[in-house]
Amino acid sequence: MKIRIISHCLPLLCALILGIGQSRGQSGYHLWLDYKPLRDELSVSYKTQLAALLFPTTDGTDSIAKQELLDAFNGLFGQVPEQVDAIRQQGTLVVGTPSSLPAMAQETVFSHVAQMGPEGYGIYTATIQGKPATAILANTSKGVLYGAYAFIRLLQRGADIAKVDITSRPKVNLRLLNHWDNLDRTVERGYAGFSLWDWHRLPGYRDPRYTDYARANASIGINGTVLNNVNANALVLTPAYLEKAAALADVFRPYGIKVYLSARFSAPMELGGLPNADPLDPNVKQWWKEKVAEIYRYIPDFGGFLVKANSEGQPGPQNHGRSHADGANLLADALKPHGGVVMWRAFVYEDTEPEDRAKQAYNEFVPLDGLFHDNVIVQVKNGPIDFQPREPFHPLFGAMPKSQLMMEFQITQEYLGFATHLVYLGTLFSETLRADTYCNGPNSSVARVIDGSLTGQPVTAIAGVANTGTAINWTGHPFAQANWYAFGRLAWDPDADAGDIADDWLRCTFGNDGPLVHALLPMMMQSREAAVNYMTPLGLHHLMGWDHHYGPGPWISGKPRADWTSVYYHKASKDGIGFDRTASGSDALSQYFPEVRALFENPQECPEEYLLWFHHLPWDFQMRSGETLWEALCRRYYDGVATVGRMQATWEGQKGRVNEAVFNEVRDLLAIQYQEAVRWRDACVLYFQQFSGMPIPDGLGHPEHPLEYYEKMEFHFVPGI
Repeated sequence: MKIRIISHCLPLLCALILGIGQSRGQSGYHLWLDYKPLRDELSVSYKTQLAALLFPTTDGTDSIAKQELLDAFNGLFGQVPEQVDAIRQQGTLVVGTPSSLPAMAQETVFSHVAQMGPEGYGIYTATIQGKPATAILANTSKGVLYGAYAFIRLLQRGADIAKVDITSRPKVNLRLLNHWDNLDRTVERGYAGFSLWDWHRLPGYRDPRYTDYARANASIGINGTVLNNVNANALVLTPAYLEKAAALADVFRPYGIKVYLSARFSAPMELGGLPNADPLDPNVKQWWKEKVAEIYRYIPDFGGFLVKANSEGQPGPQNHGRSHADGANLLADALKPHGGVVMWRAFVYEDTEPEDRAKQAYNEFVPLDGLFHDNVIVQVKNGPIDFQPREPFHPLFGAMPKSQLMMEFQITQEYLGFATHLVYLGTLFSETLRADTYCNGPNSSVARVIDGSLTGQPVTAIAGVANTGTAINWTGHPFAQANWYAFGRLAWDPDADAGDIADDWLRCTFGNDGPLVHALLPMMMQSREAAVNYMTPLGLHHLMGWDHHYGPGPWISGKPRADWTSVYYHKASKDGIGFDRTASGSDALSQYFPEVRALFENPQECPEEYLLWFHHLPWDFQMRSGETLWEALCRRYYDGVATVGRMQATWEGQKGRVNEAVFNEVRDLLAIQYQEAVRWRDACVLYFQQFSGMPIPDGLGHPEHPLEYYEKMEFHFVPGI
């Protein structure tokens, strides 16, 4: 009877298993590495040009690169090239390094290898040993892996590989994801399910998803991952968890990815039983020295520590009367013999309330310039408040020429509608990176600060707070994958064009469909500005709901600290709105170089997108358009909602061009985004109207509900907190 039941159930079981596999393929699980067939004429061309593969593998990373190429060729144009030991007369792809291809190492094609460094690559059409060939070359197997993914990207885009001449190397050394993942698998500010790391089943069970995660990161050049939350639990440094972290490191290593950990500064007290964590105490120094040595026994290529100290209640050196430099150098000394680094976050603010939160990090860190050891990198958020929809670049960039600085972006959409809103952040990242600090005269961009070209800092780095989770599509929203992708591409080259990156992502994700790309690219490029408009236009900021940061809350006040409220930042009153950061106000503008101050200090000349960030202005202030400030503010709020409406229409026009499950998911999420954009608009316009005393301009319509309706809305069990 049992056998009969099983036999009857077998077809259903097989169908279920097949369905799971299909649902993964149809849901975005494969990210931008789902190798969809190319159109016929491209397939025919590529089959001729890539008929044979000469790729001698020397290690696990080479093997990964080779298999990835074979899988891509099979998926894109249905051919697995013949594997050969010599170059054919036509159609050979040669892949390797001077050491793996010694017979060809003296060829002209290898002349560019010196420019590639340890991670760069070259992709060339060349004559090798008298025969035409296409070559992917690098100095190391890691470079070969990056080159293989770059070559696949060319094929996905339908590029002409008959004449290709590309040499690329990363401009930033350390390109990391910061996971704000807790040991109980919750994710702070995570909107895509639980943590990827199944700590309970590690190290014994290594989920195949870990490999897929590493593969995705390697494909965009990310080479490091911080496994745990910056609000760290000291237990992650115990042997039980180090063994688990080591298992993850083993999975990631062939993909060129190092593991890092967030360290809790008070760990010597919590784990070691010491009476203090004073960075100048010899016993504390010895404890960290021994703990770091222990970590390297588990993970020989451990990358180092990320530290959040003396911020938002986290312990740090100031608890013991010491400076951030004292604390960072303590850990740096312990890591130095092993080659590790300390990434010390500059997101700090005192327990006492500052007169302007935007000034805090600069005030604390600039006096420490030159005091940090050479394996310390100060990790600075892109703006001076906290990952707002729009902020001016952080004034620390360019202000610490004797210290190593790195960028911290937020890929997860804490302030941008979570994983519900379609907001392409490549434009935000690029806006910051291209901003001119004038720290060394014109053309002193933030990108040039962090890539070391301005100061010559030997260790360069950039981090993104990850948006990955157990959601089948990894990021909760299919288009949120683009922000992970864009971060990786810009970490490799901070000067890359956000539009080109979005174009690549669309073609790699949805297939090389020209009409679809031409429709969706403008939508992506406008999406972040739309969100800024329906949330925080004209330089407003920090208007979100209390604690969970979900939805509008311009009325938030009366919290334990004024700078945890919205009214602290917008300062709306009968006389106007905005935070005066000029010399007549908090003088935060003085933290920037003179050319930047000159750009922002005159409200008549200040770029309107930052107007209320730097100025408190009357409601009837005349904008360059001729409108009053109140009219312009309303117009921006309504324009933001209208843009989301156009995004909905654009997406509806793609029905039949994308997978039905993905189409339906994005359609439904856009509908939610529209509803929430309307709520943002109506709540904010009504709230500010009570101060302006002015009518909503003609033609814009009027909110459906009164202000009290929005103020009374409550939300429970919001994700990410």
